[in-house]
Amino acid sequence: MKATPVKGRSFSFRTRGMILHWFWNIILWALVGIILVPILYMLIVSLSPRGEILCPYCSLLPTEWRFANYPEMWKSLKFNTLFANSLTVVGVATIVGTTFAALAAYALARYRFRGADAYSLTVLATQLIPGTLFFIPLFLTFMWIKRNFGIPLVGSNFGGIILYIGFYTPISFWILRSFFASIPVDLEEQAMVDGATRLTAFVFIVVPLAIPGIVSTAIYIFMTAWDEMFFSYTLGIKTIPAGVRQYITGAAGTQLRYEYMAAASLVVALPIALMFFLLQKRFIAGLTQGSVKG
Repeated sequence: MKATPVKGRSFSFRTRGMILHWFWNIILWALVGIILVPILYMLIVSLSPRGEILCPYCSLLPTEWRFANYPEMWKSLKFNTLFANSLTVVGVATIVGTTFAALAAYALARYRFRGADAYSLTVLATQLIPGTLFFIPLFLTFMWIKRNFGIPLVGSNFGGIILYIGFYTPISFWILRSFFASIPVDLEEQAMVDGATRLTAFVFIVVPLAIPGIVSTAIYIFMTAWDEMFFSYTLGIKTIPAGVRQYITGAAGTQLRYEYMAAASLVVALPIALMFFLLQKRFIAGLTQGSVKG
């Protein structure tokens, strides 16, 4: 004897599902609004006259929209040079760091040797130490290299590249190791049976399957290095975050120019936002997608 479905109960479940759907949508949009409030305020500050920003009696919206703040900021900060330096340092560090991380992750995911687990845990343990604790030994090491080998690392783009490769390769290695481990070994073995070498199988079989993970790792390195300020400023690497800080110290010929700082911050965030929106599917796929395609 078949049980007859109850229409009222089915309608109740459907109604409850719709209510929950709209409830979570409202919560999501509320969170998006909260996140956008500081960005909107920064946009207003970037278009405000200097005298109205700290005025306690002025309204939130400026009486005069000063779009000239952007070209003035660009000229006073020499933004072209800072942007080129940031793009060079971060771009090279992203490419080299992702390559090193992919090779190391593949080796530890495929080869079993004595000390592999201990090495992996040691690499992970380095990420638990605050990066600022490395500053003094890092600075002394850079100065020793310059004194003994004549390679200037402090105040140069090459030093920034070395710095970011060393900082972001370990965590990238951990991201990619689990991704390579999820790719079946049978695919490589079949390619090697047909005459491919281990390197050929890695390049033409494993890498195409690992593209989502590699892209997400590269995005992570680029976004993190692009916003890094402490080491770039203290080591004299002329990137955008270090340059924007000049408006606090007065090194750019101005002092406490909040409108210029807000304008520069928005311009800096624009490439990251565009890159994320263009590659967000790849980035999310690298975190959630499986490696085997049927």
